[in-house]
Amino acid sequence: MFDRETAYKILETALSYSTGDMTEAVLEGQRLTLTRFAESKISDNIDTEETTLYIRTVNDKKMGVIATGDVSDEGIKSAVNDCESMLSYIPPDESFQSLPLPDENKLKEDFIIKGTSDFGPTRRAEAVGLISRVGLMGGLKASGAFRIEENHLAVANSNNVRRFFKGNQAQLSMTLAGQEGNSGWAMGFNTDASEINVSALAKKATEKAVKSREPIGIPDGQYTVILEPAAVGQLLLLLAFMGFGCKTLYQHRSFMAGKIGEKIAGDNFTVYEDPTIKVFNYCPFDYEGVTRKKTPLIVNGIARGVVYNSYYANLMGNESTGNALPPTNSYGPYPKTMSVAAGDSSIEDMIKSTEKGVLITHFWYLNFLNPMQTMVTGTTKDGTFLIENGQAKSAINNMRTNQSILEAFSNIEAITSDRIIYPQYSVLMQVPGMKINNFNLIAEEEENKC
Repeated sequence: MFDRETAYKILETALSYSTGDMTEAVLEGQRLTLTRFAESKISDNIDTEETTLYIRTVNDKKMGVIATGDVSDEGIKSAVNDCESMLSYIPPDESFQSLPLPDENKLKEDFIIKGTSDFGPTRRAEAVGLISRVGLMGGLKASGAFRIEENHLAVANSNNVRRFFKGNQAQLSMTLAGQEGNSGWAMGFNTDASEINVSALAKKATEKAVKSREPIGIPDGQYTVILEPAAVGQLLLLLAFMGFGCKTLYQHRSFMAGKIGEKIAGDNFTVYEDPTIKVFNYCPFDYEGVTRKKTPLIVNGIARGVVYNSYYANLMGNESTGNALPPTNSYGPYPKTMSVAAGDSSIEDMIKSTEKGVLITHFWYLNFLNPMQTMVTGTTKDGTFLIENGQAKSAINNMRTNQSILEAFSNIEAITSDRIIYPQYSVLMQVPGMKINNFNLIAEEEENKC
């Protein structure tokens, strides 16, 4: 992995070869160490590094972007030349104003956690062994992955922006499954791998799997559901993709379009983009070198805003919130560090207060149906239980949901005080559990069951 000095040398070389009006160079590096396991045995041990240099050149409002893995002097020169050669085929973008200017924020650069750096393959293998032993007591086989990432990012542009970051994080996910089709799932995330409680996660997944034997069917209908934090996080992520970015807002493809300042969810639902939360340990600037900012998205059910990069901020008369993605990205900005406000309840209290409902561990294959109406579909997975008279009793067959997320977040009865960090698709979310009324659940047809 590259250090600060090496990174800046590469970026300065790229800028020096450019003849454009403005140029941006972004150097991204990732080391991934990964232990996968299946059937309670390690199946893969991976240790890989990847470095990518992005170059963005602007001349006469024509913009070219290129990416390369060759950061030798010749490789950089060739990439810059190729990027500038593209400009003769690209029409000018009259909406473009400028690449970002430097800000005055002095940002921390080193976010490396020693407990994660030192968590090598031997310790990951020990974790797999512990998970397998716990599962064996329930007659279960374990599968999953222990993933450790170290990420480096450096940004420089011709407006004198200079930024550098290095940090790491760890994630353990597991499924404990039996021969009767029963399964339980658990996940842990921590910037310090040594702080992940492997035993507690294994016991949680095992307990769910053991209780999931001999599931019963229940009819289609609207149910009171208790969503564990991972299930909330999965809904929140799709909500972010559908409408918390400035590009879809500008193009009127976001459910937030025309709704800023209006009520779109329940009074007790609040979510911020908040990179300042310490447990995220997240890069404090974006792929343009702009400082990430805390941004209200929905506050007490009222739509408050979206996240921006510099292009759409300039176009729409706002400031960048520091949410630019890699220059080759065409989707547009979206939140990377969301935090949902906590409540004053607990999963246990929610269950006790429910006469009839469904406890959901997480969802499987959630996907869009209608982004403007925030409609999604997916199935429950790895631990779905019927709640009767304040107790989670029988396991039930997995069920499909066709549900508006905003409608669900308008029907929140209770929110847990405890929150977890749930990671998915490189987005970190601080999420609680929720009790939600009138949630659509549909019995899965036999041939479609996973």
